[in-house]
Amino acid sequence: MQIKNFSSLFLIPNFSKLSISISNRNIVVAALSSSALLLSSCGELNKLTNQSTGTNTGIPIKLLFGSALGDFCQQAAVKFNQQKPKLDNGQEFYIACDVKGSGDVVADVVAQSQQFKSGKLAAGAPELPAIISVDGEIYQNQLIFQINQIFPGQNYIPAIADSPLIASSPMVFMTSPEVAQGLSKLDAPFKTFVNANTLKDISSTAGVIPFTYVHTAPTRSNSGLQSLVAQYAEVSGKRPEQLTAADVQTYQSQVKQIQSKVTRYGVSTNSLAKSMVTNGQFWAAIGSVYESSVITANSSLQAGQPRYQAVYPKSTFSSNMRAIVPSAPWMDGNKKAAAQKVVTYLQSNEAQQILTELGLRPGTPGVALGKKFTADFGVDPQAKYDSYRPPQPQVVEAMIKSWQEQAKKPSLVVVVIDTSGSMKGARIAAMQSTLQAYVNSLTTKDTIAMMDFNTVINPPVLIEGTPEGKAKGLQYVASLKASGQTRLYDATLAGRNWLQQNLRKDGINAVLVLTDGADSGSSIQITQLLAELKKSGFETEQRISVFTIGYGDEKEFNPKALQDIAQQNAGYYTKGEPETIARLLADIQVEF
Repeated sequence: MQIKNFSSLFLIPNFSKLSISISNRNIVVAALSSSALLLSSCGELNKLTNQSTGTNTGIPIKLLFGSALGDFCQQAAVKFNQQKPKLDNGQEFYIACDVKGSGDVVADVVAQSQQFKSGKLAAGAPELPAIISVDGEIYQNQLIFQINQIFPGQNYIPAIADSPLIASSPMVFMTSPEVAQGLSKLDAPFKTFVNANTLKDISSTAGVIPFTYVHTAPTRSNSGLQSLVAQYAEVSGKRPEQLTAADVQTYQSQVKQIQSKVTRYGVSTNSLAKSMVTNGQFWAAIGSVYESSVITANSSLQAGQPRYQAVYPKSTFSSNMRAIVPSAPWMDGNKKAAAQKVVTYLQSNEAQQILTELGLRPGTPGVALGKKFTADFGVDPQAKYDSYRPPQPQVVEAMIKSWQEQAKKPSLVVVVIDTSGSMKGARIAAMQSTLQAYVNSLTTKDTIAMMDFNTVINPPVLIEGTPEGKAKGLQYVASLKASGQTRLYDATLAGRNWLQQNLRKDGINAVLVLTDGADSGSSIQITQLLAELKKSGFETEQRISVFTIGYGDEKEFNPKALQDIAQQNAGYYTKGEPETIARLLADIQVEF
């Protein structure tokens, strides 16, 4: 089947079109991510080249890796760079890691390939990665397919079989031991998820509490995409490689039923696993994560937190993470030679031992598993399963489109916006540009309520993801003015209270707070706010999360307070700068 609009999945940024009404939120997310890279490539490269020891010299060899290999890349880079590597011609070089979600990796490579084709990037440009890795073979297939659309017949991205294996980590279900007892006996767990209402429907030894589930966003994260494909495979009774675009339409209603149990999505698989430990069963009883994520979560347990267990489906994705070295004209002689030396190192015993200690399975035969591959860390070192193969790229596109438009759980987010006097000038303008992109990215399944505050807390303005709703939202954003005090605590509570009274019962409900200053003028103290936020009900269907972004200089606000506010309700605090705020907001949007 010929797909004419596949580029919509991994949008090539066009800055003149970013402000138009776009129905697909994740297109804008990809555009924001890639645009940030392209607009500030020199600045980003400087960040990359200074991340290891600060004394690296020579040519930077960029490794653009998915997040599952993020810690491995950073640690391996330090050890490799300490060797002061040189090419055979005497040229010095060093590794510079750039770590993103697998979907973002693909979007960046596609965008840079377009820039190379148009002459905006020259061969050997340091922004172009010498080695690429996504966290599984589905996204690798998507990368191959998409680059072949730009350069037909050139095969610049090598086939999966020609890309050396670095590591793997099977997709598992992360859950409590009592749920694992029943879950491990199910031949097709996702089929059971379709109609499950309580954990008793999964396991007879589990409590009678609502069945809740999490996985990462398939548009940004490999584990989320693999989870989505596995759902279609199980409910259809077909192997992933046998699925067709017609099957996606046939079975999307069952996948939608599974998605209705999701309490939140996310960008990072490891952070989602850690959130499961922190927030407990009422937040998410089962998560689709990597085996390595279970090890990571169990490695950082605090006193009183329960240990989780990995359940290996009878059929699952191995999450093979490979070193993809482009055979493309943008790879000059030095970069090609350096890439080969780096790949050799990544497969060496020294490097492989780094990744096994991080809970990943080695890609090099004969390397022993790390010491945490034990039942004490929730995993089975001898686990056996049937490894899935990727579907056709066109089928993956159909799945993602269906997920975005039909299956994905809808959301209602209250965006609490600081418009105090300290936001005057460039700050308010940058914030308005970010919020404009947010509004443009809304889909018909998303609703936001924007409420700005300073000395006065204005009532929420409800904005839906329709053309009319977006126009209303853009008009609201353009009207924002900076003045007055920062009634942060009062405004946060007002946002939560409004959401409690207007919950979207079938959706993900959250409060997102954006501020650049410490509280001033509120009628309540931080202790009173935290006590009130405790009443947001994770043991009920209310389940409101709070996310906070501290915008600008942390010396001008109280980051500890913002962190406490977010952690009270299963969200997280993020520090933002003018040049990163768009990317941060795009990342947080994926949570909903």
